[in-house]
Parts: sequence; C-alpha cells; structure tokens
Amino acid sequence: MSYFPSIAAIRSASETISQVASVTPLTKSNRLSDSYEANILLKREDLHQVRSYKIRGAFNKISSLTVEERENGIVCASAGNHAQGVAFACNRLGIKGTVYMPSVTPKQKIEQTQMFGGEWVDVVLEGDTFDDSFKSAMQFCNQHNKTFIHPFDDPKVIEGQGTVGLELLQQFQKPIDYIFVAIGGGGLASGLLGVFKTLSPRTKIIGVEPEGAPSMKTSIDNNKNTELEKIDKFIDGAAVQKVGDLTFEICKENLYNMSLVAEGKVCQTILDLYNRDAIVVEPAGALTITVLDAYAQEIKGKNVVCILSGSNNDITRTAEIKERALLYARLKHYFIVRFPQRPGALKQFVAEILGPTDDITHFEYSKKSSRENAPAIVGIELKSPEDLKPLIERMKDNNFFGDYLNDKPDLFQYLI
Repeated sequence: MSYFPSIAAIRSASETISQVASVTPLTKSNRLSDSYEANILLKREDLHQVRSYKIRGAFNKISSLTVEERENGIVCASAGNHAQGVAFACNRLGIKGTVYMPSVTPKQKIEQTQMFGGEWVDVVLEGDTFDDSFKSAMQFCNQHNKTFIHPFDDPKVIEGQGTVGLELLQQFQKPIDYIFVAIGGGGLASGLLGVFKTLSPRTKIIGVEPEGAPSMKTSIDNNKNTELEKIDKFIDGAAVQKVGDLTFEICKENLYNMSLVAEGKVCQTILDLYNRDAIVVEPAGALTITVLDAYAQEIKGKNVVCILSGSNNDITRTAEIKERALLYARLKHYFIVRFPQRPGALKQFVAEILGPTDDITHFEYSKKSSRENAPAIVGIELKSPEDLKPLIERMKDNNFFGDYLNDKPDLFQYLI
C-alpha cells in the first residue's frame, strides 16, 4: 500500500481544524438499542456548522496550501457537502475558490455553499453527476493553474476526516465493536481506518453504499478500482462512479465488510429518524442506520457506532422520499386502469374494486385512446402489501385491469 494515514498526521489535522470544527456529540439511541439489543451510538456529524463531516478534510487540506497556492486560488468538485466545507474554508482563510457542482444538486446545498463562501466563492453547475462536475473542474483547474481540492482522494483530506475516529475514542472509553460508515468516495472510511487499525484494531469497520451506486463494493469484488457506467443519483452524498485510488487501496485491505442498502429502504429510515427521533438527515446520512437489519444477529450485545454523516436535506424532496419509501415497502402501486366509457364506471371502481383501506393517490385520466376502454394511470396506496393480490384479482374479474407499472421501470418513469 503506497499510502496509509498515520496517527501523527491525523492528530495534527485535529489541531488544525479545532478552530472551525466542533467536537460533535456521540449519543445513545435508546430506540435503536432496544430494537437491536445492542448499545447503538450515533456520531452526530450532521451537527457541524456546515451540516456534515466534510468541513474536517476540506479545512485541513486548504490550510496546508503554500502562499503561492493560496494566491492562485483553488477549485473543487462536489455533490454538495464537500462544496460547503471548501466554501467555508475559503471564506475563513481569504482564498478565492471555484466550486463545481452537478446541475441536479438540491437547491438547498447550492444556496448553503454560496452563503458559506460569500464573495470568495463562485459556484458553477455542470453535468448530471459528481463525475461530470469533476471532469469540468479539473479542466478549469489545469487551464488556470489552480490547486484542486479533491473531495476524498487526498492525504490531507483523508487525515482531516480521520479526526472523527480520534473523537470517538475520546468520547467512548469502552471497546467499540463495530463502526458503520457511509462510503461515497471513501475518504471518511479511510480516515477512520487510519485511527482504528492503530489504536483499536479489534474494532470492525463496515462500509455502506447505496445499491444504485456500489462503486467501492464493485471495486473490492473486482480487486481493482472500477468505474461504474451508470449510477442512481438519488443518494447524492454517496453516489460516485469511481472511488479514489488511495481510498480504494486503504478500504480494500482494511474494511471488515462492505454492504449495500436499497434507496427505498434508506428513505424509510429518513422518515423514521425525523418522526421518531426528531433527527434530520440527508439520504447518505441514513445509510449506516438502514444497514443495521443486515447485522442484527451479529451486533447483539455489542457497542456499535453509526456515523450520521450529514443533514443537508432539501425539504422539497420530502414527497419523493415518502414515495420511494412506500414503493420499497410495496404499499404504493401504479396501474394502467381501463375504464369502460359508460356512466358510473369510476364510481364502481371506487366502491367495488378498491379495498376498504385502499386510497387513490394519483389519477391521470384520458378518453382519447379508445372508444370502448379509456385508460387512466392510477396510483393506489395500500395498508398492507398483502392487499395487492386481491386488488389485482378484483380489477381483472371486472375488466378494469390494463397493466401493472411498478415492475416496468422504463414505462414507470415515463408515465409517472
């Protein structure tokens, strides 16, 4: 391995960032602890001023620049959280920065970046993914002889993120058995490994990725850093097509395991944290709690840390988050329903086809396509997944059934 973060470097980073990054709380979740019969602790990295751990690595890296590098200015690419850390550091240190972000970045993250950076930062929206923005940022950086602040594949950034690990060991005096950490590019996981492989080697560190963007797991399985052709961008804080070369080597050699979780299940975790615990997290911040089901037997009676990596969630995404959670739980279903063109057809559908607890949540009706049967796209929310089969049977028996859309993703995205 060409590079591994040293304890000395991480301790130095801790001193550097102490002026801007507060020590975030480590709190016990009684709800999760009771549910899993374990001691579940939440490391609240969502409570930083910039609402994510990214301030650590960004400030540590930018603070290390030479006078000439500071005068020339810096460039970064980010899905949102690293951008805010960089913007904050530029404003604090008086360094001109250009921040590239995907055009699909939630509006809240863009506005926060502009707020933290003030007059010191220009925001450029480019491409549909982090990787698109990264390529444009590197081109601009090379053309103008500026320093690139990588969001994860840089020793100073990794060492900054590793300060989370030092805090954990200071905050919890008993042995930590498991740590669950979200992985996008791998910077936070690599920094944690730098601390725990040296100071607490028995601690098992497990990386968690979304099923739609399994770049680290794919790379580890292939035994080489692999770029994914296509990813699901929904969990934007952990959606990269290729992890870092440095972080890949560190994680490949030292992670206890890599796990994937479904985006829809993450959405339910976000809703549960908000409704039950009054905790606001972004999708990437919920990965580490979502995965606990998969380790329920293994973690019983153990001390377990879940790192809540960030809370930059745009409230306008709430409807989509709820929708994805319902689809994953098989409680929300979309159909093409063929209504006979006669009076009372819709009334019959509501009265005789729908179950007593079924609810129509989407209805798009057209009479243009056929004289005999006019199709409508109908979304129905159920109380239980078991209600689906009898609903479809009633639709077929009464000649209302046209098609079921949930398992036809291309058609589903086109119509809904």
